[in-house]
Amino acid sequence: MARAKSSTSTKETPAKPVHSHAHMPKPKVLFVASEVYPFAKTGGLADVVGALPHALLKLGCEVAVVMPKYKIISPEKYKLKYEINGLAVPMGMGDLNADVLSTRLGDTHAKVYFIQNDRYFDRDGLYGTPEGDYQDNAGRFAFFSRAVLELLRALDWYPDVLHLNDWQTGLIPAYLKTLYSDQTSFKQVKTLFTIHNMAYQGLFPKYILPMTGLRWEEFVHEKLEFYDQVNYLKSGLVYSDAISTVSPTYAAEIRTDEFGQGLQGVLNLRSSDLHGILNGIDYDEWNPATDKEIPAQYTVKNHDRKIESKIKLLHELGLEFKAQTPVIGLVSRLSDQKGLDLIAEAIEPFLAMDVQLVVLGTGDLRYHEMFEALKNRFPQKLSVNFKFDNRLAKLIYAGSDMFLMPSRFEPCGLGQLIAMKYGSIPLVRKTGGLSDTVENLSPEGKKGSGFVFENYKAEDLLFTIRRAVEAFHQPKIWKELVHRAMTKDFSWDASAKQYLELYRQIQRK
Repeated sequence: MARAKSSTSTKETPAKPVHSHAHMPKPKVLFVASEVYPFAKTGGLADVVGALPHALLKLGCEVAVVMPKYKIISPEKYKLKYEINGLAVPMGMGDLNADVLSTRLGDTHAKVYFIQNDRYFDRDGLYGTPEGDYQDNAGRFAFFSRAVLELLRALDWYPDVLHLNDWQTGLIPAYLKTLYSDQTSFKQVKTLFTIHNMAYQGLFPKYILPMTGLRWEEFVHEKLEFYDQVNYLKSGLVYSDAISTVSPTYAAEIRTDEFGQGLQGVLNLRSSDLHGILNGIDYDEWNPATDKEIPAQYTVKNHDRKIESKIKLLHELGLEFKAQTPVIGLVSRLSDQKGLDLIAEAIEPFLAMDVQLVVLGTGDLRYHEMFEALKNRFPQKLSVNFKFDNRLAKLIYAGSDMFLMPSRFEPCGLGQLIAMKYGSIPLVRKTGGLSDTVENLSPEGKKGSGFVFENYKAEDLLFTIRRAVEAFHQPKIWKELVHRAMTKDFSWDASAKQYLELYRQIQRK
């Protein structure tokens, strides 16, 4: 069967008209995700689903959250209570059981539900181990998806919108449109499917389809089939009532051959239902004015105190403090997506400049080996820390003068948002959310919040670093640049209002 023709246009979809819904009651929303901060986290998805519900509660929405009960989630620490014992979850090969536990979302009245099944979730890691993904992920997240819908029936609570996130929840819209389509209670339930990263799709052999309970009629190119495999992300795109992603530019990019990961045809067919809403940032967590993990708190009015973090950072990492030498921070997964191949190509002339580079993160072995070798050659210019360490991350944001993020693609990105709040000037490539959040410093230095380059080339990255170093040595320009960056507002409040508007549009369908 012919595949849907993809578009190569990078123009953004015109903004949808905004309608007033002031008279409508606030929608009831259930967030469904495979990870939620602070309970379980591997990436930005957890931060989003941990923060957005709080912002929606402030707007008067009724909100709940549901996620798997992983081994790492301590019932004692989070005061989990049993809600349901032995919830029957129908699967293609017979019923399985789930227990359902719950706790409160932070200090709110909203509930977080946990789907517990020891066979699927009582193991180390969320999706796999360092050796690779779990072989039964298709079954694990089909079970989770079906359990969510059975939970609603058991609670007799039906939200207006199921806000679904990434491939792990992609079967839920398919279940609603097929197996649950004749159930009156689910008629009002609409679905919003949010893509956090097109690169992760949940691809499985077609023989798993009977296990999901879905019929073979759904295994066609217009629905679940993707190059003779079952694609959970595609299911979310095809069957949901609306689709969102985490920045306006990424919403345009994923409709192209370059960024669509093979699903650009589906996204172009559904372009009128695709929305880009920028992720926010939790300023209760990331704020130099209140951050107790840095040596001196500071605001935009006294950001000269930032230097105390720079001194502590360099001392802790064994590097010499030099007031006139800029420190560049890199807090990242060490992978090609994050631009590490570009950094590798540029690293020799980069470190030949009068700079110090501080790296925090883990990733591909070849980048571990590269940085280890460079550390021995440039002991006073480079510190490499192969780990995840939230305290050190905060010290790097506060103690660095610049923040490096030359991503190949970036759906939204949180690093650049945090860096700006801490007065660490981002050096980024013009892609996805980086394009939407960082404005390139103008030639005269009067506008902009960072340094932006467009072409994915090492020479362009080096040119941008040199620009930044030159600006650093112009105190008036640099001070104004830091001021503009720190006063940017990327709180969840604005994003939550856009989601509320989108929920209401979905309700009217």
